[in-house]
Amino acid sequence: MPILETQQLTMRFGGLTAVNQIDFVLERGAIASLIGPNGAGKTTFFNMLTGIYAPSAGKLLLNNGDITGTAPDKLVTLGVARTFQNIRLFNNMSVLDNVLVGMHSRLKANLVGTLLRPPQVVREELDARDKSKYWLDYAGIAKSRIFEMAKNLSYGEQRRLEIARALACEPQLLLLDEPTAGMNPAETVELTRFIQRLRDDLKLTVLLIEHDMKLVMGISDRITVMASGRKISEGTPNKVINDPIVIEAYLGKDDDD
Repeated sequence: MPILETQQLTMRFGGLTAVNQIDFVLERGAIASLIGPNGAGKTTFFNMLTGIYAPSAGKLLLNNGDITGTAPDKLVTLGVARTFQNIRLFNNMSVLDNVLVGMHSRLKANLVGTLLRPPQVVREELDARDKSKYWLDYAGIAKSRIFEMAKNLSYGEQRRLEIARALACEPQLLLLDEPTAGMNPAETVELTRFIQRLRDDLKLTVLLIEHDMKLVMGISDRITVMASGRKISEGTPNKVINDPIVIEAYLGKDDDD
């Protein structure tokens, strides 16, 4: 059973069809990439998968259950987490507190418990802090920095913090929107290895949007290519990179043909 499936998934904005009848299957435990030229509809597709947009038509399945139109906070409890193309951290909160926010969906204390702070709530809070520190360490953020404001981290560290926050949600499926955008080559190599660890160590399924073709070809089990809102190719890296339709979408058609 695939972890994620879309059937004829479509998103319209007025008269514009941004994503047009996409059928997509993501196998459990895979690292898959979604690529395509700018404006292809990749981020809109991601936003439907994570509940930010409710599809105009079609169906979305998680673990064979219908989650079409499910709100983002509910999807997090079902095991779907994501990062964003433009880093979205709480810049004026500490690094540790950013990850604690990610753990909120897994905490059981209600408002009364938070106010009265019985022993079980105190224990849960202490456990959450320990787990948050674990994920920060796993993501490669030094212990000496966890009480700093998130805005004081380097760009690469902020990317890792965003992933650590997503991991604190205890996801089955992690969606990464251009995770290496703005990184230098050394940072890109390090993050590529880290993404592979997420699958190998944590048994996560990973779906990413990425423009770095070297990364995509080196890390992906399967690649889906979009252009003008449609899926135009899909398969192994070798199949996709040699597909004439993909080459035309990226480079344009030769006028002599």
